[in-house]
Formats: sequence, structure tokens, C-alpha cells
Amino acid sequence: MRELDSLLRRVTRPARYTGGEWNSITKDWSSIDIKVALSYPDLYDIGMSNLGIAIIYDIINAQPYALAERVFAPWVDMEAELRKSSTPLFSLESRRPLADFDIIGFSLGYELTYTNVLNMLDLAGIPVMSTDRNDSHPLVIAGGSCSLNPEPISDFIDLFVLGDGEEVIVDLLSIVRDWKSSGADSREHLLRKLSKVDGIYVPAFYRIDYRDDNIVAHVSPASADISPLVRRRISDPLPPALTRPVVPYVSTIHDRAAIEIQRGCTRGCRFCQAGVIYRPVRERPVNDVISAIDELLRNTGYSELSLLSLSTSDYSEIESLVSAILARFQEERLNLSLPSLRIDSHSLSLIDSITFGKKAGLTFAPEAGTERLRQSINKGLSEDEMYRTLSAAAEHGWNSAKLYFIIGLPGEKQADIDGILYLARQFRQANRGKEGKRLNFKINASPFVPKAHTPFQWAAQSSVSELGDKIDYLRCGLKRSGIRLSWQDPRMSLLEAVMARGDRRLSQVIYQVWQKGATFDAWSERFDLERWIKAFDECGIDPAFYASRQRAMDEVFPWSHIDVGVNIEYLRQEYFNSIKETATEDCRFGRCNVCGLESWHSACQSAFYSSSSSSA
Repeated sequence: MRELDSLLRRVTRPARYTGGEWNSITKDWSSIDIKVALSYPDLYDIGMSNLGIAIIYDIINAQPYALAERVFAPWVDMEAELRKSSTPLFSLESRRPLADFDIIGFSLGYELTYTNVLNMLDLAGIPVMSTDRNDSHPLVIAGGSCSLNPEPISDFIDLFVLGDGEEVIVDLLSIVRDWKSSGADSREHLLRKLSKVDGIYVPAFYRIDYRDDNIVAHVSPASADISPLVRRRISDPLPPALTRPVVPYVSTIHDRAAIEIQRGCTRGCRFCQAGVIYRPVRERPVNDVISAIDELLRNTGYSELSLLSLSTSDYSEIESLVSAILARFQEERLNLSLPSLRIDSHSLSLIDSITFGKKAGLTFAPEAGTERLRQSINKGLSEDEMYRTLSAAAEHGWNSAKLYFIIGLPGEKQADIDGILYLARQFRQANRGKEGKRLNFKINASPFVPKAHTPFQWAAQSSVSELGDKIDYLRCGLKRSGIRLSWQDPRMSLLEAVMARGDRRLSQVIYQVWQKGATFDAWSERFDLERWIKAFDECGIDPAFYASRQRAMDEVFPWSHIDVGVNIEYLRQEYFNSIKETATEDCRFGRCNVCGLESWHSACQSAFYSSSSSSA
């Protein structure tokens, strides 16, 4: 312990590694049957803002026979100190080596964190390849949105949790506990038993066959007793909200209290993976939210609260909820954050109802520069609607607005790029707030990345040079208008697309590039595309095969064996609708679109209309 304290004095932000934060939980190690290290493959500053990790931490520690402790990827200075002193990677709560735990669970929310997974295992003294582990090693599991195409990282993970984790994690813990207490069965027997649990995928029990052209031919179970792979879904209403999260010592990217008011979205944006894999919509009742906020603020001391949802303004009782929060916490002058709002008058009325607190900036996502392309991606927003919203925001005292666009979308033309410039200039010139002050605009441009289980999973990504040219064009055009542009590096987006639509052969590339020193690929100061290109070349793999190739409509995808509940016929039809530039109505407000979750449709509609009528 003393040696570790000495080590921490030699690194930046040592509070990332000390633990002991408010609401953290440290159990008596000797009295617990199952120990879990919840691992986030990025910095503490990022991972501590991840609500999923916090929820699972709370659930595991609520089980009397289990404990959960946290570990995050050490920054390069801390890694160097660990390796120099031969100190294994340790958990925050008890400072025990990860190898002492029964389970190491990674949260995978971004493809560019994969090399960090290998690095953390290696720092813990655990073999990075699952085939090299035996009964003495922890079970290495992973969950999160990236697990819905787990193939690129499947060589390193013993099993994946697919979908909502609140219920399946308890099932998993119970089985591991029984296996551990029996002491007789092998690791393979444990994995076979776990593979029969809904929402658990064991890659070792599936065989991948390829055609001569390297396209996947078949994905099939290695034996007849393997259960079909279906994403785990918790029922409506959502489980009780997290009200006692760990409060970090250092500032994090979202340094505020947060409560999930709704899970799922049915807007149907065709590029959006979250809108597919988190269906159906499930809401937390207003009274439950208010009660949870009371406890959350009391347990954390935060003065800012964020209401989380993929589309916050679509929460059926959002006006009642916001009014109730403002009335309940008026004396505390709580700063209320409403992320994920649509750029329409409904959202602005919500924002204007916040009569106290800061009015610094708004964020909206038009996504595309022309109404034609917004129709194609199923983002139903008119120019007039956006104009009215931003004009009203300026009039009501808001200082700035950040608008998010995607470049390189399927069907994009030069006119769509010009449309971004036109919109930005129109808004900049026309929107004047109080005392004639203009609303300050910022534009963010992110390259399109095709994702698994979306209508655009068949679409090709534009080349790095094409995307770079479009960014330069926007940058020059906006600079003349005095509008700041930020953007995602197209080289990073290339790698993200490769991993997002990749197959099991990419594991060898990830391993090779990690051995060359790649870590923290999501950080611009650490990202090195040339190092990745060398690894691809050494493995005989062309990244364009995964990122830039238009997929045939009947192609077997590496993730075809994973059922997320939304059927392939619906996604295929949505892709054709994008080509026809035809919008699809949100099924929550109209007819069922037969996406595969029809059994949930009537319940979703019933809940929405019942709530709306009662509010009225």
C-alpha cells in the first residue's frame, strides 16, 4: 500500500486511481463469494460519467454474496509506473489485483477503446487471448452497445452480455456462484451453462465460415445444444432509478447528477444504432422520477441535473415532469439539463419553462444540410421549423447554440454540404437576441459511420480523402462567416467503421497493433493510423473491405446470428426508403411499422396516449 502511494505521487491526476469517493462501496472481501471488477477501457474522467457502469455497480453490490469494484484504463504515465514497478493493475475500492477477482467485466461503448481492453488485461497479468486462460483466471466478460457486433474483439472475451444488463447480470452471478462452490466442473462447463441464459453469447461456441471472396458465408453454433442469441430486454416500467452513484473526486466529462427518464427511441433515424438496439420505448413514471431526484440530489450534493433519454422531448409527460421539477426545487435553484432535444418549437417551450439557472447554450442535431437529405435519413425537420426555434431561443435570452451535422451520409450531394453553410449563415445573420445580440453558433461535423443492425448497415463509408475535402470545404466556408467548426478526424471514423462492421478476423489486427504500442486510440494525441495500417498489412487485411464496401442486400453479416428484436426485412425496407427519400412515420404516434417488436407496439401506444390524456 505504501509503495502504491509513492507511485501515485509520480503521475498526473492521481485521484483517478485512489478510490474512496463518496458513495463508493467496499465490502469485506473474505465474506463474499463472487468478486467482480467492473472495467471501463478509458480514463476515469470518461468512465465515471457512464450511467451503465454505475447501475451495474449498484445492482451487484446489492447482492449479499457479491461485490463490485471499479477499474479504469490507466493513462500512459500510470501505465509506465505500473510496468516499471511490476505492480499489477488494481481495483479502486480495495486496491486488489484484477487477477484476484472472479469476473472482469468490460463496458464497450466505443470501438476505438478495444486496444485498451488488451492493455488492461496485460497489466493485470491475465492472458489477453481467451484460449490461453484456464480455471485459475477470472472470467472475462463484456457488455455495452459494441457487444451487438462483438466479433472483432471476440478472441479476447469469454462471453458477451447482449442488451439490457440489469437482469442478466444477476442470472450470471448466480450461475458463477454455483459453479465456484461446486469446485468440480471445468471452465468450459460453466460457459456452456451460461450460454443457455437469454442475452449471453459465448463466441467459442460459434463457427464462422467464409466464402472465397472473404465475405461471411455462415455463422452457426458449433453444437446443437447452443441456444439462439436474443438481445435481453427488461420490461416496462424501468427498474428503480440509481439514486446513490459514486461521486468522483475529480471533474468528469458530465459532472452532474443524472437520471434516465426513458429508454429506447422510435424516431427511426436510419443512421442511428441506439434507436434500434434499445427498442422498445420504456418510460419511468413521473412520480418515480421526482422521488428518485429527491434521493439523488440528497445523496450526491449536485446542483445540476440531467434528464437522460435518446430523445428527451419525446417523453410522454415531459412538460409535467419539468414543471414538477421546477416547482419542487425552485428554492435550490437547480440547474436542469435537457440533452437530446429535437430542434423544434416543442423543445424550445420546454427550455423556456426553465425560469432559473443558467441559459448558456443549446445543442441540436439537424444532421443534414437539406430537407431532401433529412427526409432520406428519416430526420423530419424543416428549415422553417429550425429557423423559428433558434430565433425564439435568441429572443428568450439563450447565448449560444451548437448544431451537429453528419457528413458523408448515403445519398449526400454537394448541395447538401452547401446546405450546411447556407443554414449556418442564415441562422447567424437573422437570429438576434435581447439587445440585438446574436446567438453564437458553433457547428460540429462528424463523418458517417455505418453501424450494425441499422438500415445503413449496407452502406459504404466515404474515403478519408473525400471526408477530409468536405471538412476543409466547410471549414473555409464557415470561417468567412465567423462560425467555428469542430470535427471528428476522418481517419478515426475509418477505423470506427472497420470495427463496427468487422468480423472475427480483426482480432488478429487488434492484437498486432496493441503489440506495436497502440492504446487510447480515441484520443487524438495517441491515435496513429499508420501503426494500424501496418498491422492490417501484416495480417493481410484491407480496411476498405469493411469500411468502404457497399454490402449486397443478401449478404450474411458477421452479426447475423444476433437477434436484437428488429427484423432484417424492416431494416432492408428502411434502406430502400432512404434511397426513395421517403420518411417513415414514428410508430409511437401512428401505425405500427412492423419492425419485429409488434407485440410492444400496442403497449407503447397505450402508455403514451393514456399519459397524454391524463396530462391534458
